[in-house]
Amino acid sequence: MKNLVLLGSTGSIGVSTLEIVAAYPERFRVLALTGNYNVDALAQQVRRFSPRLVAVPDAARAQVLRELVPDRNVEVLSGLQGLRACAALAEADLVVSAITGFAGLEPTLAAIEAGHDVALANKETLVAAGALVTSRARALGVRIYPVDSEHSAIFQALQGQREAQVRRLILTASGGPFYQSSPEEIERATPEAALNHPRWRMGKKVTIDSATMMNKGLEVIEAHWLFDMPEEKIAVQIHPQSVVHSMVEYVDGALIAQMGVPDMKIPIAYALAFPERLALDLPPLDLCTLGSLTFAAPDDRRFPCLSIAREALRQGGTVPAVMNAANEVAVACFLNKTIQFGQIAEVIRATLEQHSPSAVTDLETVIEADRKGRQTARRIAAAKENAQ
Repeated sequence: MKNLVLLGSTGSIGVSTLEIVAAYPERFRVLALTGNYNVDALAQQVRRFSPRLVAVPDAARAQVLRELVPDRNVEVLSGLQGLRACAALAEADLVVSAITGFAGLEPTLAAIEAGHDVALANKETLVAAGALVTSRARALGVRIYPVDSEHSAIFQALQGQREAQVRRLILTASGGPFYQSSPEEIERATPEAALNHPRWRMGKKVTIDSATMMNKGLEVIEAHWLFDMPEEKIAVQIHPQSVVHSMVEYVDGALIAQMGVPDMKIPIAYALAFPERLALDLPPLDLCTLGSLTFAAPDDRRFPCLSIAREALRQGGTVPAVMNAANEVAVACFLNKTIQFGQIAEVIRATLEQHSPSAVTDLETVIEADRKGRQTARRIAAAKENAQ
């Protein structure tokens, strides 16, 4: 029986994780859950999985949750301290980090500091503080299992191989909803159009990141830290069918790809049960019906966020944290319809131009870089709104 803590249980990754847990009650026990604002959904999860601890953003929501589950013997915590307490729960065997955005960094670090292995679905943790997170994990003997479909694919393709013989990693990208759109259509795209992803059903923030291709830029940075691979050896290829989830090319020219239907339960289950595989009730991948697989190079001129992220990785230090902060602000502004789709990259680039980079020496440095990055990005986004 593996004891789990699930950070971000009401999001798409969290819900899929709990569906796997429900299918294998003899293998997994949920000790703690954390949710954001969907208290009703969290209350249903508490009734179904009977966790010992639950954490929500604030005291008011904590009281609402207590009133929704008065018959359950569960301790309801709130705020960042509540998140940390859940992540560091002593009896945990694996912490699933599925909180969206920078907010996932501190609880993920708390899990690592407690010596818990982490199934990481929160890419911003490694984008903002990759050196800090990976160094602490190595020092404490903690394993980080990737949950992103692309990084899970690479992780699977590396099993049984010598990493020194890797020539490059190839991350695949669906291309998002605007892959075949004109620059003019992309520029004036609405939030509704950007959220209409052709292959995956995800949260709003990550779906917009997919539409701008910032998601792939974040994944390049994440792959750098997960697999100790330099930026120039991490390629990106557009693959609209989304069945080749990523590939590893070896020095002899061999290319090992991990394939499957586009469903996040596959990488989640692999992280939960590693090194075993769980039987999942998913349709098989029928390549004959699919007919063909296509690949293309990304167009950085139409989707500049990918090249922005690569440059941030090359600069290092606090630059990726500030880039991530600016992106989160810009995406929120776009969803609120205060800036245009094409201005997301403009806000990020302008924020980075005003940032003075420094080395990442501790968590406080990252938090301060994030704070300043958000402050600058909000000011730049507000100026663009006023100019419209």
